[in-house]
Amino acid sequence: MLRSLGFLTIGLFDRDDPGAGHRSTLEIIELAERLGFDSAWLRHRHLQYGISSPVAVMAAASQRTSRIQLGTAVTPLGWENPLRLAEDLATVDVLSGGRVNPGISVGPPMHYEEVKASLYPDTAGAEDFGFERVERFMRFVEGVPASTFAGHEGIEDFSERVEPHSPGLRSRLWYGAASLSSARRAGEHAMNLLTSSVVFATEDGPTDFADIQAEQIHAFRDAHPTGRVSQGLVVIPTDSATPEQVARYTAYVESRTPRTLAPQGPRRILVARDLLGSSEQIAEMLQAHAGYREVSEVAFALPFTLEHDDYVQILTDIATRLGPALGWSAAA
Repeated sequence: MLRSLGFLTIGLFDRDDPGAGHRSTLEIIELAERLGFDSAWLRHRHLQYGISSPVAVMAAASQRTSRIQLGTAVTPLGWENPLRLAEDLATVDVLSGGRVNPGISVGPPMHYEEVKASLYPDTAGAEDFGFERVERFMRFVEGVPASTFAGHEGIEDFSERVEPHSPGLRSRLWYGAASLSSARRAGEHAMNLLTSSVVFATEDGPTDFADIQAEQIHAFRDAHPTGRVSQGLVVIPTDSATPEQVARYTAYVESRTPRTLAPQGPRRILVARDLLGSSEQIAEMLQAHAGYREVSEVAFALPFTLEHDDYVQILTDIATRLGPALGWSAAA
């Protein structure tokens, strides 16, 4: 039975009028809280027309809401200084009353060759984009010393650890995993697991998306039996959609379907198909999905490139029809 209902957005905006898109994202989060959603998640989009600073957007959202959990899905640590990110997230966690759920991942930044001179002009060849970056970030969140100096100097006081320190934040760290090894590693480090609409298929393993995702969840739980797992498929309920919206959603799904038919590229990326239909139909599809059957939390991804009113309709149908069909009850 579904226990926690969330949604994920990339927060699109117009290059010449970025304020409107950011205000739309905040209004969508406010609507989600009113509808009873348990969580709202923001995806990073660097050097694109989407949310480049989820931490700033979460800070704004924290002052417009009082209950809904706020997360990132995910923050690519290759773009971040782990110490500074730990400071920012702890600050927003304090401001929100302990509602921040940082989701992170590792690996080189996208288009690294083109951006490295701007991002790391002096250290591009020396940066480590492996899991050690995650471990360093976790230590700072935990409160492990970040400096060898602490105490009073002149009229100022200095701490050896990242400040502010938010004691509950460490238990709300998530890792965005797409491979069996990364899912297992997340469990070994006592993180929570974010699964999404992308997995990596192995050469000799299964090629069914749902089976691969379920296998990764099992590996995570073998390492961390009490860890939380959330699934993030794209769902588009059409219960209250207009005929024009249904036509637009159908075209969107059809344009994305070819990439779901077989593993793509040398990394054998496998993408889940978008789920379009009535809430009853989508509920049936999910209940037959091996990955979904392993979770009690979801963060359904909103489709990209749609309009504000489309997102209002989709979120409303998810909260009032799809969620209850999956056994979920809105927060009071």
